[in-house]
Amino acid sequence: MNRLTADELRETYLKFFESKGHKIISGASVIPENDPTVLFTTAGMHPLVPYLMGEMPHPGGTRLTDVQKCVRTGDIDAVGDSAHLTFFEMLGNWSLNDYFKKEAISWSFEFLTSKLGFSPDQLSVTVFAGEGKEGEDGYIPADEEAASIWRGLGIPDERIYRLPREDNWWGPAGTTGPCGPDTEMFIDTGKPKCCDACRPGCHCGKFIEIWNDVFMQYMKTADGKFVPLGRHNVDTGMGVERTVCMLSGAPTVYDTEIFAPIMAAIDALREQGAGNGEQAMDEESVLRARRIVADHMRTATFILCDPKGGVKPGNVGANYVLRRLIRRAVRYGRQLGIPPGFTPKLAETISNKYAHVYPELAANLSQCKADLEAEENRFNQTLDKGEAMFNKVAEQLKLHGQTQISGKTAFKLYDTFGFPFEMTLEMADKAGLTVDKEGFDEANRKHQELSRTTSAGSFKAGLQDNSEVVTRMHTATHLLHAALHKVLGPSANQKGSNITAERLRFDFTWPEKMTDEQIREVEALVNKWIADGIDVVKKTTTVEEAKKEGAMALFGSKYGEEVTLYTIGDVSKEICCGPHVSNTRELGGFKIQKEQSSSAGVRRIKAVISNM
Repeated sequence: MNRLTADELRETYLKFFESKGHKIISGASVIPENDPTVLFTTAGMHPLVPYLMGEMPHPGGTRLTDVQKCVRTGDIDAVGDSAHLTFFEMLGNWSLNDYFKKEAISWSFEFLTSKLGFSPDQLSVTVFAGEGKEGEDGYIPADEEAASIWRGLGIPDERIYRLPREDNWWGPAGTTGPCGPDTEMFIDTGKPKCCDACRPGCHCGKFIEIWNDVFMQYMKTADGKFVPLGRHNVDTGMGVERTVCMLSGAPTVYDTEIFAPIMAAIDALREQGAGNGEQAMDEESVLRARRIVADHMRTATFILCDPKGGVKPGNVGANYVLRRLIRRAVRYGRQLGIPPGFTPKLAETISNKYAHVYPELAANLSQCKADLEAEENRFNQTLDKGEAMFNKVAEQLKLHGQTQISGKTAFKLYDTFGFPFEMTLEMADKAGLTVDKEGFDEANRKHQELSRTTSAGSFKAGLQDNSEVVTRMHTATHLLHAALHKVLGPSANQKGSNITAERLRFDFTWPEKMTDEQIREVEALVNKWIADGIDVVKKTTTVEEAKKEGAMALFGSKYGEEVTLYTIGDVSKEICCGPHVSNTRELGGFKIQKEQSSSAGVRRIKAVISNM
């Protein structure tokens, strides 16, 4: 194996696929644009959905390669083990109705063996086993084409595993849409099998997944059938952290050069605390706490420094996820005895590690540190209040000869005072008390059910299920942006947007609440431009040429040198990935529902457009 650093792996991967005719494009924001199905960019395919769907050609062509920053927090409670991360970098290569299985699989094999140095004997693969019976609804044939290609490359059939849809199938992202089988590549670590059924996908550690090639070739229809898509795409993914770990021979991703400076900074901060406040923990608990702090701070720093902006610690959606990451890091930092005020220091360490690859980490570090400091201070105050409240509860229980904290009380500490349940358990144990965990879980379950009921529909469908309304909403954000510039001035710049089938949300820089008159003026301007029936003109150009034409390019660098420029008469000229309507008249009408604060120096408008 070739021992590559993360920097070397990125460069080797991109150059390899560039030699295969791929255009190197910049990865997109970790904050998705116009995709209501996810809070963060969780895979390399998300920013490329319009191009994978064939809605428009990509400025870079039909063969693309990139490194995409991803945030996944579904397994946040598992972070601290040897593998789970909430932030990771994904290497990807893409075919937009160009090459297909033969080239994708052959190049994957070539890269793994010739560039990374894995022996073909170490390689095992999985392919889709097929589903249902031919002629019946829901039938999908087995992917014997992929299996045949692997055999042709020298992988014997006994190392080609045929697995069901839950293992080797991608999509659709919504109830209908494009989807297809995938083939996954695993490195055999040489460990003995855990049982006779041990195979790739088993969690015993013998087989480690290193790469995944998705073949988007079907369309799932509303009646549950899988029909040929009419075009074929390839979407691949290889995680930087996991691959570097395997190449280096490190036991976990946290033991690689990627995390080395972050771990060193955490240990230095612990030494500064000199054990003050550090809780008595066994070695395994200390290790887990260090990993959680490192992972969560890395993720929070990338979110706060993202060039798109708009996500700050808060109580809803992506803002809540960010808050949870920061507060978990603070809580485990306290357990390790790290002095208060450590989160901005770790953000600086993370910026120093990554800024040469992601310049936004240096450019936005100052605001990131300020946001972290404020959130850490708020949470430390919350913890102090929660501890005081816990002590009152414990005192009352002991006064009445009781030894258990009820689930209802534990949930109140959590929900009302923001006191983490894990801390209630820890403090109860020290005080010689128990906690009704089942009662807490039940109270939490009822709360979550209520939350899901009241928010049902907020994130219920993807672009492919609401392409028309999302397209109209997206064009409306461009008109709204232009109107804000007219009414408030050029400093009112977009900081983020989110679109669902019901409404658009637009964040922009502005230091104070808009007046009623300003809101009416913005709304009237947008409706005038809609009524004017202005054509929306699209063209492919370079960032430099677009800027010469006076285009706004707030996020224009994320797709490389070639970009798509949308011009709406003399109203708006912006670099954007689309999609858009062809004429403003298609929007029908525009109504601002609310103008409010999003975060310090950032305002938020929620608006709707008329039904057609």
